[in-house]
Amino acid sequence: MSSHTESRMVVGSWEKRLELTLRWVVIVIAVAFALFPVVWIFSAAFNPTGNLANQTLIPQGVDSLDELLTNFRGLLVEDVEIHPFWNWLGNSIFVASITSILTVIVAALSAYAFSRFRFAGRRNLLVLVLLIQVFPNMLAMVALFLILQQIGKLPEYIPQALPFLEGINWSFFSLFGLNSLGGLILVYMGGAMGINTWLMKGFFDSVPRDIDESAQVDGASHWQTFWMLIFPLVRPILAVVAILSFIGTINEFVLARVMLRDKTTWTLMVGLYNYVSDNFARDWGKFAAGALISATPIVILYIALQDQIVGGLTQGAVKG
Repeated sequence: MSSHTESRMVVGSWEKRLELTLRWVVIVIAVAFALFPVVWIFSAAFNPTGNLANQTLIPQGVDSLDELLTNFRGLLVEDVEIHPFWNWLGNSIFVASITSILTVIVAALSAYAFSRFRFAGRRNLLVLVLLIQVFPNMLAMVALFLILQQIGKLPEYIPQALPFLEGINWSFFSLFGLNSLGGLILVYMGGAMGINTWLMKGFFDSVPRDIDESAQVDGASHWQTFWMLIFPLVRPILAVVAILSFIGTINEFVLARVMLRDKTTWTLMVGLYNYVSDNFARDWGKFAAGALISATPIVILYIALQDQIVGGLTQGAVKG
């Protein structure tokens, strides 16, 4: 082997080591950047001081496990009468679960209709749904507030405007008015319908129409075709929409803060904000502990639907 060849091999080996080193440096920086907020939350949750000025990555001056769990004990047991944490957690799970289920059902039926049926105004309606979705929900916040306020007053207005209906109990409208979880669910559903309908329609279009035609030849109705043949084939995209809707709903703060006025009806994000909104009594330790607990339902749902989610994302990436 000539000296020139040996020199080229040494240079090639050095370049490979340098490339591998740079890759590891980039990976370590990216992982550290992604994990830093999580590590900070864990550290703050187990720091009994509850403030940022005295916080260290590893809590100092902790002598026992009981002291390490000070924030969790205060959040779950000692402060429950002042800050009803369990109510907030239950409200968040209830709103997120109902919103996810209704969003999946309504969006799936809408996507099936747009994908399989041909009716007048179909294309214009699809474009209109997309255009409405372009504008963020924050722009409609005032209008949504007034709509829910008026819905809550319908039990008073209807008997006055239509006296012959006075014998009917219209109080169920208050379940969807201002400061109600039902009203908040309606707001979240309205915001999630557009993009999810488009997302599902693309997936429905990838399912061969031969399946529908074969079912109709055998005498199946449109509902039977959808429920017994198409629905099992589109389960991955339904799982993706469900978990994205659940995560987006349970983490939403602004609309919930505006629509819910009573402390007992707050969601978890609104309630936790109460721990850090006071200028002279901020408790970052309990805020971090609540953030860790709020992540538990999301992790459980993700683990339960993990196979369906990966399948839906990969199939959606290759199907046109």
